[in-house]
Amino acid sequence: MLDAKREKFKNIEKLVAKIFSFFPFTPNQYTAATILFALLSFFFLFKKKILIAILFFLLASFLDFVDGAVARYKKKATKIGAYFDTIADRFVEGILLLGILFLDLPDVIFKSYIWIFLILFGSLMTTYAKAAAKEKDLVVEELKGGILARGERLFLILFSLILSLFNPYFCVYLLIIIAILTNFTAVQRICFAVKKSKK
Repeated sequence: MLDAKREKFKNIEKLVAKIFSFFPFTPNQYTAATILFALLSFFFLFKKKILIAILFFLLASFLDFVDGAVARYKKKATKIGAYFDTIADRFVEGILLLGILFLDLPDVIFKSYIWIFLILFGSLMTTYAKAAAKEKDLVVEELKGGILARGERLFLILFSLILSLFNPYFCVYLLIIIAILTNFTAVQRICFAVKKSKK
């Protein structure tokens, strides 16, 4: 849902872009830094230092906002940059979910790693449903929307990590909700593609 409402964040984006444009980094370097911070987040999840992992996850998420803002502000937005950003998004999310596998989470209905796999699977299918619709020429404009797009998904995953500090069961309950809604979003985008088909 958030990806369809980016216009509401324009003023914040301009302010962030002005600040980070002063630093001698290119938009692609900011994008690469998101992967670096995601790897650091993974490392601390592996070490069971969840608070530090959350901090690096927040930094990765923030820089994912910064790279595009700086690119548009400096008029350096390119197709290669947009492609790199999309690829980096998948790496960041995958690395984060891999890190969560190393937490001592209880089993609810299924093993906790099943729910984490379903989140990853739904995330990939949500992205692929969008990409395939464009590739197969079903839609003119890029598919957006759905109940749980990447922004909401990452926010909920972050919240699940925070919950794990207090009650691991609450963390797993939220991961289950994310798994269900992420896959539902993939189905939504498939339906959007068929509905918007030019044929």
